Parts: sequence; structure tokens; C-alpha cells
Amino acid sequence: MSMNLELRAGGLRLALRPDLGAAVAGLWLGDVAVLRSTEAADLTSSRLSGCYPLVPYSGRLGYRRFRWHGQDHTTQPNFDDNPHSVHGVAWQRAWEVTSRSATEAELAYRHAADAHWPFAFTLRQRFVLTPDALEMHLAFTNEAAERAPVGLGWHPYFPKRARSRLHIELTDRWDNDPSGLPVNRHPQPGIDGDVAHLAFDNCFEGWKGAARLRDEKLSMRITSSLPYLVVFTPETKPYYCVEPVSHVSNAIHMSDPAAHGLRDLAPGATFDAWMKLEVAPA
Repeated sequence: MSMNLELRAGGLRLALRPDLGAAVAGLWLGDVAVLRSTEAADLTSSRLSGCYPLVPYSGRLGYRRFRWHGQDHTTQPNFDDNPHSVHGVAWQRAWEVTSRSATEAELAYRHAADAHWPFAFTLRQRFVLTPDALEMHLAFTNEAAERAPVGLGWHPYFPKRARSRLHIELTDRWDNDPSGLPVNRHPQPGIDGDVAHLAFDNCFEGWKGAARLRDEKLSMRITSSLPYLVVFTPETKPYYCVEPVSHVSNAIHMSDPAAHGLRDLAPGATFDAWMKLEVAPA
């Protein structure tokens, strides 16, 4: 049985699927889709949703193995035939609804160490809808007996329209190897252009101010407590993604993971994050 949850504020309507990775099934302003949107009852997987959380890492974890504080660990395939595991575990698990009102909802997920991720944690995600914005908050607590690597983020998908345009102030871009792992950092003075002419699948550093998205129907702003941004503009898909994240993809394999945003969280410690999507008619 699917679990549907809906919030409304002004002209905004938010549909959630706690059972499908706490995913946003859809977000609409009136009858205009803000995110890639499906009615909650019709959503079949978080992969097809409007947005899902990236926990306890974003992007790819190289070749499904890593070493942490002297211990070797492995993860499992979770994304087609990708040689890496992708976007953590929370987006593929069922969450519980812990509180809800007409405009707010809080969902929770408790992770016991398993083959997909070896460290226990608890996670809360809070959605706050106002007439002109959606706020999402994540709070991650390390429930393991040892220090654990932690990354947080969100993966929103936006409908590509005729005049979809991005304006983002940045300083650096990570380029990927053929398997999709970031290997080289290059100066990137920002992104300012029509989505149709962009070809990014990259993590960016030095994100300043709001990421501005606009098209013939909507004007949107993304702000977040998270310092990195993944921008994905696939040429052949009807969507694009602008994803606030806490670390560079595969930071766990870099010589200094902390310098690339990955947290080394003590037992019992909490890491929280937020992102805000402001929406107005164009």
C-alpha cells in the first residue's frame, strides 16, 4: 500500500511518498509543475520522483568499497549496472511519518548497519511549505559505536522547458573519469545560460548566493546550508538537476576527505542541513 502525504500553502501543493525514500512525488504552483512531478499514488520509485535525499553520501562511492579509520568496508550495487554505489541508502528505504500538519511534515528513517552501509544512523527530514517556498531540513545522527563518514544532500529534478535558464555563481568544476568519478578540478567562473545548451554532470565548488532557475512559467531560487552543487543537464532527458550537497562525489577516496566536505562524525553527534526552493510565477 502506498503512503501518500500532501501539504498545501497558497498556490503550492507538495506530494510526498514516505515509503519511497521520503521522496517528493511532486510540487506544483497551481497546475504548473515546479519539480518533475507525479501524483503520489502514481509514483513507482524514488528514482522517478521530483526530489530525494542523498544520505549518507551523494554521487558515486567508487567501486563500492572504502577504507575508514583503518577498516575496510564494502557497499552493494544499487543503481543499474553502475560499478559504483550511488547516492547512499536513504532514498531506497521506507521512512515513517513522525508528525504532520497542513503545511509541515516530518519523516524519519532508522538505519541498522547492513551490506549497503556499515554504520548505523537515524535521520529526520522535515518539509515546510509556505505560499512561496519549500524548505527541506535533514538531521543525521551517528548511532554507530565508532566515527562514521557522512555526507548529506538533495537531488531535485526540474522540468526542462523551452526557455529553461540557469544562473549560478561558482568558482570551480570537477571533471570526471569515464566511470563518473571526479578526478580533476578546474576554474569555472559560473554558469549562465540556457539549459538546452549546457552539458554538465559535474560537482561544483565555490557556490555563492542563490542558484537562479527560470523559464517561461516560473522563476525559482535555490539556497542551502550545503556548500557544493551538482549540476546535471542531460541532453536527451526532459529534466535537469541542481543538487545542493555537502561534499565532492567520492570524497571518501580522496587523500583528505574532510577537505572535500565529507564529515567524520563522532558517535552520537548530529549533522544537519537545509535547502530552500523559492517559487514565483515568471
